[in-house]
Amino acid sequence: MIRGLAAFFSRIVRRWLPDAFLFAAILTFLVFIFGMIFQGQSPVSMVKYWGEGFWKLLAFAMQMVLVLVTGHTLARTQVVESFLKAIAGVAKTPSQAIGVTTFVALVACWVNWGFGLIVGALLAREMVKKVKGIHYGLLVASAYTGFIIWHAGLSGSIPLKVADAKGFMAAITGGTQIPVSETIFAWQSLLICVILLVSLPIINRMMMPKAEDVVEADPALFADEHEEAPQKPRSEMTPAERLENSMVISMLLGAMGFGYIIYYFVTGGKLGLNSVNLIFLFAGIILHKTPANYLRVMNDAIKNTGGIVLQFPLYAGIMGMMVHSGLAAAISQWFVEVSTVTTFPFFTYLSAGIVNFFVPSGGGQWAVQGPIVMPAAQELGVPLGKAAMAIAWGDAWTNMIQPFWALPLLGIAGLTIRDIMGYCTVALLWGGFVTSAVLMLL
Repeated sequence: MIRGLAAFFSRIVRRWLPDAFLFAAILTFLVFIFGMIFQGQSPVSMVKYWGEGFWKLLAFAMQMVLVLVTGHTLARTQVVESFLKAIAGVAKTPSQAIGVTTFVALVACWVNWGFGLIVGALLAREMVKKVKGIHYGLLVASAYTGFIIWHAGLSGSIPLKVADAKGFMAAITGGTQIPVSETIFAWQSLLICVILLVSLPIINRMMMPKAEDVVEADPALFADEHEEAPQKPRSEMTPAERLENSMVISMLLGAMGFGYIIYYFVTGGKLGLNSVNLIFLFAGIILHKTPANYLRVMNDAIKNTGGIVLQFPLYAGIMGMMVHSGLAAAISQWFVEVSTVTTFPFFTYLSAGIVNFFVPSGGGQWAVQGPIVMPAAQELGVPLGKAAMAIAWGDAWTNMIQPFWALPLLGIAGLTIRDIMGYCTVALLWGGFVTSAVLMLL
């Protein structure tokens, strides 16, 4: 049944799902029209909201580019390749490879979402080199399904924001700080995480296609991974070339970088996207030994960043229209109004999943939904931690069929959104069932 469902969704996706860029363009047009129909906005106003939002994610886009290129470059070092080979060596069959990749991606995304996306993609690449007969699209999809758990993990933006609520955040929660013991480490959230950690690897393994339908990875994806840059004898190098091939430069730069990283964590810094990027960057510089080696591999990695550079401004524009037209708030308000104390967490979860299609940012989504959901939760008597996590789980849930966050992973894996989205749809259905049941019944 699961295999048939996966095959069905894969056929639908391959035939009807456009490229990730066109998906973003279609969402842009839909939000533009919805803003005029449902919120009474004029075309001029919607264009204004779109244009003014266009560059709001520039810093974040650069962060994501760095996640991709530094992660990819680090993976091309001998040390990391050996480590990934060791993990991949645990799997002896295609089904075991799917299960191990899913489990590792889930754990890594719980620790830190940016780290988890990269680890999942890199492990998938290594698995196909170790285990023959793996359906590569399903393997990469399995790596991405780990992302369903991120917002209940240690880097979840909503639970971390409400735990240290100040200013605007304090106003949303009525001046109440909600400790992580009531969000990330609440027993309901932990129960959902445990169920997904156990069940999702099994669900993904059950999607394995028949042997005749397996599409293995294109060998061209890995053709240049072990090519060494041609190097002159040192006696024939110019002074500039000697510097480019000097280990001293890389070691000094890496030492400075890790000196700051240690200082950052010792003085209370938290693991986040910037700190992950710094670790990946300086670890790669050290492990590649020379600037010339590092730059050569990074130039290859940068070729995979086109989707991020192109699509982030479009999603920022969509977010601008959703927020300023009132569409996002209207969706949240409607679900709040039809809720009871029992159904409130479920409807909040559902509304967050819908809003996430158009505002695929945890922090941005909280700014839209928090001011509506939290006062309503207080009025109904729903625990604030449970209400906040309903938004967080909903935000993570529909990432399974929202191409935005898959871009870094797909860039490393060398696939398109159509290659994985059919399988991710099954993960969406299963994750939705598990989370809804816990939020509603417990």
